[in-house]
Amino acid sequence: MEELFQKLLKALGENPNRPGLRGTPKRAAAAYQHFTSGYKQDLQTIVNKALYPVDTEGMVIVKDIEFFSLCEHHLLPFFGKIHVGYVPHKNVIGLSKIPRIIDMFARRLQVQERMGQEICDALESVLKPKGIGIVIEAQHLCMMMRGVEKQHSQAVTSCVKGLFKTDQKTRQEFMDLIRK
Repeated sequence: MEELFQKLLKALGENPNRPGLRGTPKRAAAAYQHFTSGYKQDLQTIVNKALYPVDTEGMVIVKDIEFFSLCEHHLLPFFGKIHVGYVPHKNVIGLSKIPRIIDMFARRLQVQERMGQEICDALESVLKPKGIGIVIEAQHLCMMMRGVEKQHSQAVTSCVKGLFKTDQKTRQEFMDLIRK
């Protein structure tokens, strides 16, 4: 990948050997390895059996989870917050596992809509909850730096399943709680 960044600098009309750029191909390659590290992660390894039996039906919400990802169309970042809520069936998951699962999908080339679906599907497959909801609020540099160039726009997407889809009161409770 380092060689590709060297070629990119040359294609841009830069001299990759000038003092300010000498280490750039190596640094850029390392950065992109980190930005796309989710491809090397596995759901079961992340969860690591951190499911705990409960006999509660109260909603569990983890909100304002920061994330960053790369738009697969322009390779530019998008970033924001993800809110996750679920109604347990038999188990809850260790709270730290939710941001780790988010990072696994965010650290891949993505579109926001698919990322929300993938997070929702992964949590549903592990938890088998009565219902689950994901809301993503993000700013996209591909909209801010090019194209329409709107710096204050925000994309909001959601994915809901189970009670969050079939029961309006459950969905509304989730929406109300993430907005507080």
